[in-house]
This record gives sequence, C-alpha cells and structure tokens, in this order.
Amino acid sequence: MTAASSPVEPPPLRIGIAGLGTVGAGVVRMLRENAALITARAGRRLVVTAVSARDRTRDRGVDLSDVAWCDDAAELAAHPDVDVVVELVGGAEGIARKIVTGALENGRPVVTANKALMAIHGAELATLAQKACVPLMFEAAVAGGIPAIKTVREALAGDRILKVGGILNGTCNYILTAMRETGRDFADILADAQKLGYAEADPSTDVDGVDAAHKLAILAGLAFGRPVVFASVYIEGIRRIGALDLHFARELGYRIKLLGIARQHENGIEARVHPCLVPNTTPIAQVDGVFNAVVAEGAFVGRLMLEGRGAGEGPTATAVTADLIDIARGNAIPVWGRSTDGLTQAVALPRAQFAGRYYLRLNVVDRPGVLADITAVLRDNGVSLHTMLQHAHARETLPDDSHSVPLVLITHHTSEAAMLHALRHIAHLKSVLDEPAMIRIEGD
Repeated sequence: MTAASSPVEPPPLRIGIAGLGTVGAGVVRMLRENAALITARAGRRLVVTAVSARDRTRDRGVDLSDVAWCDDAAELAAHPDVDVVVELVGGAEGIARKIVTGALENGRPVVTANKALMAIHGAELATLAQKACVPLMFEAAVAGGIPAIKTVREALAGDRILKVGGILNGTCNYILTAMRETGRDFADILADAQKLGYAEADPSTDVDGVDAAHKLAILAGLAFGRPVVFASVYIEGIRRIGALDLHFARELGYRIKLLGIARQHENGIEARVHPCLVPNTTPIAQVDGVFNAVVAEGAFVGRLMLEGRGAGEGPTATAVTADLIDIARGNAIPVWGRSTDGLTQAVALPRAQFAGRYYLRLNVVDRPGVLADITAVLRDNGVSLHTMLQHAHARETLPDDSHSVPLVLITHHTSEAAMLHALRHIAHLKSVLDEPAMIRIEGD
C-alpha cells in the first residue's frame, strides 16, 4: 500500500501594479496582510512581483524591496514575471490606456479602477479582451467598495433592468450635506472639503459632474447590454446650488442630491447626471457625507440600493482584490455582460426628451403682476404649477428702492423641452433679475 501523494500546490498568480498611490499601496498591503485568507478563497497565492511608479524613493508604508521595478509602466504589459496587470494610474488617455491596451494585446488579464478609461474606451477594450480570451475587470471603477459591477452585471443577469444610477460622487454628496447642515454656501464648503482631502485642488471633475457621469456611463452599459457614448451623456454639476435652494428644499420636504440616472426607453437610453430634489422619505435622501449609493431597478427583482464608501484606500483596494481573486479562480465574465460580436455603442437621448417635475427659483421684483407674467409664460408652454413659495422676510432692497424677493415654483409632470423653452422667455422678463435656477425632482 502506497502513501497518498500530497496535492500539488498551484502556481501563484503574479501581479504587476502600475501606480502606487493611495490605492496601489493599499492593494499591496491588503494582499500581504490578508494573504492566508485570500489564498484560501482564491485557491492559489496572489503575489505582487512587479510595480511601476514615478518616484522609487517615496515611502508608501509597504516594503517593496523584493519587487521588480519598471521605470516605464508600459513594460508591465509584457513583463515575464507578471500574469495579470493592475492599472491604477488613472486618466482616459496616455500611459493608462497604453498599459491596458498593451496588456490585453499580450494576452494578459487586466484589473483597473479607471472609470474614465472604461467610460470612454470600454467598447474598444472589451473587443481586445474578447479577442485575447482574457478578462478585463473593473469593479473598483464604480463606487469604490460597493459591489456595483457584480450586482448589475452578474446578480441581475437574469432580470430586465429598467433603471440604474444613484449617488455616484462622494465629494459632491459631502458638499451638499454640509451646505444643508450649516447653511453655508458652496464655495465655503468646497474649501473645507479640500482641506479635509475630500476634494482635489482642482475639483472640477467632481463638482462639475464628470466623475459621476463616467460611473453612470459604465453602469448604463452594463445594465442595458451596450456601452453608452460618453459624449452624449447629459452632465450638470453642483456649482449653481445655493444655500437658499437647500433651505427651500427642506421646507418643501426634499433634499438635494447629485444623481446619475439611466433608463432604457423604446427609442434609446436616457443617461443624465445633475442635481435633483428627492423626497426626505426616500432611502437615497438619507445617504449623506462622503457615502455613495447605487440603485438598480429590475422588472422582477424590484428596487435595490447598495450604500457605502465610494473612494479611498480601503474600499477601492477591496474591489481591486476581489477582481484579482476572480481571475485567480478562473472566473471570466464578458466586459459588458455579453459577447462583443455585433456590439454597438448607444447614443443617449437628447436633453429635450427628458420629462418629470421641476423646481424653479427666480429672483423677481416684488410688485403686483409679476407672478401673473411668469405663470402666463408657463401656461403658454403647457407647464402647469403644483406649488408656489414666496417669503417676504427674504426681500432685499434694490438701488432704485424697490425690492426683490425669491420665488419658488414646483411644476406638475412635463417635458424638459417645454421647461427649457419657458425658461428662455422667463429670463427675458424685466421683472426677473437673475438667471432662473431649475432643479429636477426625482422619486415622487
């Protein structure tokens, strides 16, 4: 009788990481500190064998003395000691695109946290991945540690998704939350967010809605089985939201959130990012601070909401590591949940085809007949009113000793085309002193 032979240990999955910022260093740390747990779950060891970063001398809090360094990050795509490439450089073009494209062309699986790259070039990269028969994984590209990609692409694969989106940018959510709680204006809260590290020195990608739009384009592509042309996504940021809007929203029973919203229609995909009034009673209204929330609605499953931290070392490193474990297990999911054969990109519906209820805030001269002039314009454009607010205590004296007063109007359901046409006429009324502010209402 012979002794049973010991099982052969599978070879480790050798990982090359491009970009050793907060997330890259976090991935190295997680793979090492949780090595036994990860090996048990992946069925093999996951080992970082090569890295690339601009500054070798920087202290990143992890020992990299036993790891190969590549001065040119693109070298990782064909490095002999690398089985899978992790791209954490960022940006839709330049070296990030070169790394991912090169790795796929060399038959190497790729894990990326690059939302801009996937939103803009996802269709092209999916074709490369399918041709090479290797996975392209990007769980960390949307909402950090929230398993948004797996939920939409895998957990809901058997359902027809009707709507997807949510609060997709923690910086904007933090700013709007702090404005609501303190009564201070956007510029003051933005400065605080920058000091706390919640906003970049150049915050435009976040506060102008571009970051959220990248994530929405990815979610829409997964939900509806075809990538959305990013340039066609409607994007509006939060710079024009004032403390007065948050005050009126509270009085009306709403909170203001920057939302990404994508819906499938018979004539195309609706994809838009902009501030919204949401009722206080809805779950998404309670998501505050730097937290994100991803919402998906299926014909069978109904509405799901996942909430968590959408950025930072821990959450994002967790998502990257989950993708690496999937690759180690041999799991391979098509990038957009289906074959790229015959896959085309969808152009999002134009803004004029949106519809819903609307909040209008006007600064008007306080005199008789002003409201009648405004409602006449709305009437002529087929827009009917639901609610009106006007506070005398908010009156301000003008240079000619007359007074101005904020006027808030809530409409019934109507088309955005009608609203935009009406606003153009309202803005030219002599009694309207500033550019009208319009915020869409969701969730009623």
